[in-house]
Order: sequence, then structure tokens, then C-alpha cells
Amino acid sequence: MPSTHKKVIVRKMDRDSVSGYVSPTQFVQEGKIEVLNTAGTLIAIDLREIKGVYFVREFGDSESLTRKTFTSRPRAEGLWVRLRFKDGETLEGLMPADLTQTPPEGFLLSPPDQRGNTQRIFVPRSALDSLMVLSVIGAARRQRRAAEDQRQVPMFGE
Repeated sequence: MPSTHKKVIVRKMDRDSVSGYVSPTQFVQEGKIEVLNTAGTLIAIDLREIKGVYFVREFGDSESLTRKTFTSRPRAEGLWVRLRFKDGETLEGLMPADLTQTPPEGFLLSPPDQRGNTQRIFVPRSALDSLMVLSVIGAARRQRRAAEDQRQVPMFGE
């Protein structure tokens, strides 16, 4: 298996799941996700059937998250978002602040528990009921120096 493929667990809307490998850059093709399952078969799953694609460290651990919300304000930069799925489940995560990095088919976010088995989650737009931005978290801003007033005439050779 090439190192360019990532381990995923695909959770479907019907609560079924598929374990396998995807290419991290082009896993969505024509409205479907191409997964090479653990048996070695290439499977194409329609985005409308998927609740989430969980990029995991190991298959043995459950794909369910231990924490679905942040206990305090996240430290990393990005958009702190709350997703509400069509089945009523709620999940928080961090997305890149640059929305041009967001694929048109869905949202790629980091879960609240960075030390857990799940590293990233791709959520198709079709699985969501709503998405709410809770906060924009950025680097500390530097104070701008006040621009000198050009209308003021220097008086004593300053």
C-alpha cells in the first residue's frame, strides 16, 4: 500500500461503516468517494449515502469520537464550527479560515480531541442540516502604528 493512501472509516447515513484507504487529495470523484476496502476491492460510495469520512490512525479503534464538542476555546487557528447532521447529531470542529481550501462537496475539519484515533473528518454537505460558525480564531494581531499626519508641519527640525 503506498504511503500516499490514508486510513479511513466511512460512516454511512444508515449507520453502516466501511473501513479502507483513500487518496487524501482526490478521494471525491464525480459525487462519489472511492475507497479501497481492507479486502482490496475498490468501492465507490455516493456522497448522499455518507455521514462522514473519518481519517483514522488505526482501524481497530472505533470511529466514534470520545468528545464531540470543545471543552474550552480551541487554541489552533481557524473557524470553530458546530455541525448539525440530518439525524440530529451535533459535532464541533475546526476548519481552515481560508474557505478557498474547502472542497465544494463538503467540509474537512479537525475534531475536538486531537489525541484520539480520529485525525480529520470530511463531512459531505448533503449530510448536514446546518453549519454554524461559533468563532474565528486567529493569531494575535499586532497593533498598527498610527500613521503620521502629513498635514502637520515639522517645527523644530524633528
